[in-house]
Amino acid sequence: MTVTADTTGVAALPGQIVDAWARHDAQAFADVFIEDGTMILPGVYVKGRDNIAQFMGGAFATAYQGTKVTGTPFDVRQIGPGVVLLLTEGGVIRPGETEVAENAKIRASWLAVERDGVWKLAAYQNSPRD
Repeated sequence: MTVTADTTGVAALPGQIVDAWARHDAQAFADVFIEDGTMILPGVYVKGRDNIAQFMGGAFATAYQGTKVTGTPFDVRQIGPGVVLLLTEGGVIRPGETEVAENAKIRASWLAVERDGVWKLAAYQNSPRD
């Protein structure tokens, strides 16, 4: 289904994540999610905005220190009123690199919901591209 004018805010979600990541701002990253949103990464399951902020704060101080992230949408589908599935390709850009390494490329599913006119993530999951 083609995304309609009332769902175009979904397209801003990856940019909000990229911006929060660039600033290593765990709270801004988590604020993209609904209160009980979920984030699944390889080996990681986190539920709840506060827990996502805590996880990302630790990750930005360790494994993701000095990194950037990128994500390019390749499919957007309106599932129903106020629900959109967004699929992206991208990954983490390590310090000193200008693009995602081949072995670090991922595909991600973003389940977005509209709440009071604002689009937020209900669920995010990524896995290796290959």
